[in-house]
Amino acid sequence: MVVGVPAIPALDAGWHLGTDAAGLERERGPTAQRTDDRFDRRAGASSGGRRKRGTQRQGFGRSKGGFTTKIHLRTNAEGLPITAEITGGEVSDYKGYDLVMDTDAPEPKVLIADKGYDADRIREHTEAKGGVAIIPMRRGRKLQVPIDDHIYALRNRIERCFNKLKNARRLATRYDKTAASYLGFIHIVSLRLWTRHFVNAT
Repeated sequence: MVVGVPAIPALDAGWHLGTDAAGLERERGPTAQRTDDRFDRRAGASSGGRRKRGTQRQGFGRSKGGFTTKIHLRTNAEGLPITAEITGGEVSDYKGYDLVMDTDAPEPKVLIADKGYDADRIREHTEAKGGVAIIPMRRGRKLQVPIDDHIYALRNRIERCFNKLKNARRLATRYDKTAASYLGFIHIVSLRLWTRHFVNAT
């Protein structure tokens, strides 16, 4: 069996035992170059070892459902989208309240939301604007305030709005990498729902 390994040169052919690094460069000649397998000439660890943080700024977050994006949506009384914002999946609903309410839109006379929005500041903010909050209380609250079940049943309109939005596969599975691109597509699908509504109305 023949192995194609080059022969080792003799020690007296220019390489000497005990030669330091500087002497080694002189022995090899001025044209010799050091081997450098680094792609990045800057000091520090290689780029592959650096932690990637971009996904945390693009509306991604870890929740019980995995690595997801949460859509915060506000609709009108007919279930048509007014405002949409996105956050990481770990962000709670009541934190997304400020995102969808801090817009140039009419103040709601009746605010219908699920238990995820059960917070004193949300109720106080709605009442200060002249509205009524129809939000069921959490089980941990000592004081349970009843709500009108007939009015609360209208909350299914926003659920139906989510269902219509997610009929777009690109929105349901989030093909977009950046948060701006994904939110822009949500706005496009929302405009399509408004267009269909006016077309069907005429």
